[in-house]
Amino acid sequence: MRVILFGATGMVGQGVLRECLLDDRVEAVLAVGRSPVGVTHPKLTELVEADLFALEPVTGYDTCFFCLGVSSVGVAPEEYERITYRLTLSVARKLPEDTTFVYVSGAGADSTERGRVRWARVKGATENALAKLPLRTFAFRPGYIQPLHGITSKTPLYRVLYRVAMPLYPLLRRVLPRVVTTTEEIGRAMLEVAVNGCERAVLENADIVTAAGRGGRPAGS
Repeated sequence: MRVILFGATGMVGQGVLRECLLDDRVEAVLAVGRSPVGVTHPKLTELVEADLFALEPVTGYDTCFFCLGVSSVGVAPEEYERITYRLTLSVARKLPEDTTFVYVSGAGADSTERGRVRWARVKGATENALAKLPLRTFAFRPGYIQPLHGITSKTPLYRVLYRVAMPLYPLLRRVLPRVVTTTEEIGRAMLEVAVNGCERAVLENADIVTAAGRGGRPAGS
């Protein structure tokens, strides 16, 4: 498998990159973003591009993991839509047909596009538009994501909240198993779905956890 990874400097993207580099099924990873990932590995190549809308078509890869995104908090609606919807579609439309495209959406995404919550409508619209492209698409809708293995959020407030929540994670996992996952599980689930497929095109949090447990290395390694 040859993977293009968008958003490798973000919290989810860091976890996906880690799993790709550790997995023997992955031959090569091209990390595309606006800044370097700060990781050196024989499998890893980087493409730093200030304007991702201007990205030229990339060939030679069969899978795209799209982890790039922005929080809707404190972001103008037009900017949120530009990054969440327009940029995602701009990238997807430049990929070869039949590429496996795994998109990190979010729990609560509104596939009807008619709900009252704007961010959910935009996420749902993005999922729907991707599904119409000649790609093999999957949308991941994780709930609460606990970062593992030293991975951190780029947002200072979130970094503090995750540190506070870390001791509570085992309890959250027992009490709310259907809405809690980790950066490791998301990466493993993406690889599992890319290799073996999934009967669902949209994976909710519980589906992600199930897919993560179906194969690969022992958890935590």
